[in-house]
Amino acid sequence: MKSFNLVIVAAFVLFSCNETGKKDTSYLPSSLGNINNLQVITTNEMWNGNVGEAIRDILAAPADGLPQEEPLYDINQMPPSTYTGFARKYRIFLHLTKGASAQFSIKEHPYAKPQTGVFITAPTEEELIALLKEHQKEILTAFQASEISENQRRIKISLKKDLDSLKQRLGVKLNIPSAYRTARATDEFFWIRKDLKSGSTNIIIYEVPLSMIGTDSSVVGNIIKIRDSIGSSYMPVEDEGLFITEEAYAPYLFTSEIDGKFAYETKGTWEVKDKYMAGPFLNYAIRDEANNRYLILEGFTYAPSVAKRNLQFELEAILKSAKLE
Repeated sequence: MKSFNLVIVAAFVLFSCNETGKKDTSYLPSSLGNINNLQVITTNEMWNGNVGEAIRDILAAPADGLPQEEPLYDINQMPPSTYTGFARKYRIFLHLTKGASAQFSIKEHPYAKPQTGVFITAPTEEELIALLKEHQKEILTAFQASEISENQRRIKISLKKDLDSLKQRLGVKLNIPSAYRTARATDEFFWIRKDLKSGSTNIIIYEVPLSMIGTDSSVVGNIIKIRDSIGSSYMPVEDEGLFITEEAYAPYLFTSEIDGKFAYETKGTWEVKDKYMAGPFLNYAIRDEANNRYLILEGFTYAPSVAKRNLQFELEAILKSAKLE
């Protein structure tokens, strides 16, 4: 009987690994879940106490660059005793429970594919919170990468086809859903948009010389000046209104990377001057030294009375698909 059990174990190990010795995920079920929907597995007692508060402070914090507060993730909590079967298919999850020793790990495809799971255990609630805070940047980075990748996978199911001129004129290729239409296309400026029930999501692409954006404290000012100039020149607004950066809120500036190239990432709010029109924008200024330029990719949303986090997140996934020629 013992030898039979050993054969079963050996077979499981053999078929769970591929030729490189890595875990074989081909047998895993497909994951599920809406974009930016996070499953948290922890006891009800901890969720309703200090541990749950720490989780919400990090993972339900307001997303940057939105005109109204929206959380980074919509969170569903469930106790470990019910985390079985179908419940294990959610694409991103945080598993946080008490254990004999303090441990932290991020695992890819533990129960389904694609899937990113964060596992945290510690003997006390205080230690659990400390581990969560210590690794919060890694956790946020892992979950965001997972959701961007999933959004890009969904986008590829039905792509917009008529984008050869964008590649020829501005030397960039983007994966854009077929629901978008070209609103304007010139040798130096492209405007591509998707109509919503109320409003639209939009992508604009253009280029400026490298010298127009500095490398010091003037960066934000340079980017705002450029986008306001482009908005005034290329974005038609009724009654001579001006499409500009919202003056009342300072944009967020980060450094990023698109297609292996350095980029400034700016998030903020746009408005039409003296009109009741506004919304969020996400701007990437990609440093393209080979062509002595910054390639500017921007996504912005106009959707009154509608949650905008996931609309902007789709635009982020599109812009991050960029390939420069």
